[in-house]
Amino acid sequence: MQQVMAVTFEKHGQLHYVDPAGHRVSVGDFVMVPTDEGPEVAQCIWAPEGVVQGDFGGLPACLGLATEADLARDRENRKFRSQARIVVNRLVREHDLPMKVIGLDYLDRSKEFDREVIVYFTAPHRVDFRQLVRDLAKALQARIDLRQIGARDATRVTGGIGNCGRDLCCSTHLSRFEPVSMRLAKDQDLPSNPLRVQGACGRLMCCLKYEHPLYQDFLKKAPKIGSRVKTPDGEGKVIGHSVPSDSVVVRVDGTGEVTRCPQADVCPARRAFDSRGRD
Repeated sequence: MQQVMAVTFEKHGQLHYVDPAGHRVSVGDFVMVPTDEGPEVAQCIWAPEGVVQGDFGGLPACLGLATEADLARDRENRKFRSQARIVVNRLVREHDLPMKVIGLDYLDRSKEFDREVIVYFTAPHRVDFRQLVRDLAKALQARIDLRQIGARDATRVTGGIGNCGRDLCCSTHLSRFEPVSMRLAKDQDLPSNPLRVQGACGRLMCCLKYEHPLYQDFLKKAPKIGSRVKTPDGEGKVIGHSVPSDSVVVRVDGTGEVTRCPQADVCPARRAFDSRGRD
């Protein structure tokens, strides 16, 4: 059994799993978490608990609770990022560049330089931002790194609410993007119109990919649409599936009533098993 906790660097931001390393941490506590650029302040939103060790591996170790000095530095860095974003947007408008600023990172310490501002942006094509970089470096007194990102990464940074009414998967728990095709939507009996199954980024929803195995497993065991089954309400014909509720939709003979039955109630193998148990 392995102890795991979840933290986020931004409010409602992406979850990052961390080894508590023996530290006693509660939800809401601010802790120090190692990153490629050095330890940074993050907030615990999932207190340490035991999980199967095979599910998590190679997690960064929590460095302990953040001190008042750590919190003061984090506040100053956030203030600088807010001011820097205003400067970046102003200079982008002045240079009339076809780019949209999505996010901004600020590194106040490094082995190679004193300060660096990383600007993430989207653009319909390649942008000549050499003069912009020079003006930003002069205005912010820092090294400038402009990084063009795609639609999915931009949505991950900005966050939002999905069609399901929950926070976007990409901005919360998804750690990588996988290819998604319309075939997955067809297997899940969803509309074949791409506009009906696209996410906030304009691409096909990521959940189509990681929910697909659930539908495949259901279809292997469930009676096919059009087949005849016996239900507690009488015999009928399967006219639909409801994978989330693990049930099938049946139109009962005679009355024409449409009922939803748990898959176990209409599965022949399950009925045979139950009958042998009664014998």
